[in-house]
Amino acid sequence: MLRTTLALTLAATPALADEINVYSYRQPELIAPLTEAFTEATGIDVNVAFLNKGMVERLQAEGSRSPADVVLTVDISRLNELVEAGVTQPLSSQTLTDNVPAALHGPDGQWWGVTTRARIVYASKERVAEGEVTTYEDLADPKWKGRICTRSGTHAYNVALVSAMLHHHGEEETKTWLEGVKANLARKPQGNDRAQVKAIWAGECDISLGNTYYMGKMLEDEEQQAWADSVRITFPTFEDGGTHVNLSGVALTKSAPNKENAVKFIEFLASDAAQEIYAEKNHEYPVAPGTEPSELVKGWGEFTPDDVNLVDIAKLRPAAIKLIEEVDFDG
Repeated sequence: MLRTTLALTLAATPALADEINVYSYRQPELIAPLTEAFTEATGIDVNVAFLNKGMVERLQAEGSRSPADVVLTVDISRLNELVEAGVTQPLSSQTLTDNVPAALHGPDGQWWGVTTRARIVYASKERVAEGEVTTYEDLADPKWKGRICTRSGTHAYNVALVSAMLHHHGEEETKTWLEGVKANLARKPQGNDRAQVKAIWAGECDISLGNTYYMGKMLEDEEQQAWADSVRITFPTFEDGGTHVNLSGVALTKSAPNKENAVKFIEFLASDAAQEIYAEKNHEYPVAPGTEPSELVKGWGEFTPDDVNLVDIAKLRPAAIKLIEEVDFDG
């Protein structure tokens, strides 16, 4: 059974032997298939507190009294932020080592990736020719003037992309690129990734940045199917690299009052059973060897992930935010 609870209520709930408490950047309903499967398999209840903001500050304030056993995040920078804040602890597990590739977990076991997703371009089927979108660098080309939609530049997904651009090209070129992309925007950055596809469907712009799995989510929604049908997924690359990928990940908190159960949950997330749920229900790319994307996701095409170390990307986050603010991207 999934127990969704406000953080304040969760903090006041004493730990029980047959439960774990999860602080999540992902909304509880999005991870419900996973928590429900875990509970069914183990009898351990999962209490989820959705904390879109202030997770690090909350864990620091709670200290050793924190009820949180596990944290779930939606990108590498937030995982790295938790580790650097000292609110996680290393986890050594042969199950995790076997199921999570070395490039997708911290070298000391402080965090573990459970899925990956690509930051791609949604392109209008009517107004953008196949093959017209090639590289991320190309998004600054004046040919796209008035044709690009995106969510806020300071959102974690876009910050990670800018961080990757910094890694490939340095500060000066990245700032020029940001200015070029801003000049090509059809409207002020707003909404989420799905809202950008809706704008393409409505004719407000021709291309947008987004994560791959949102295509699957839109196709599941009767209202949003028309948005999804109006676009195709394209996989841009960096001029000297591959397609930008990020990950969703998990970490064991420093306090972890239900540590034994928490470790079982984290190991479950890397298991074939959970990886298949991620693939089928959330339309993400599983990380465990031998597991594959769903047939729907396979249908979007193949791509070569950029091989830059995600930890290096996370460390560039402050510099990326500084540049985004300098060019007043959201202004």
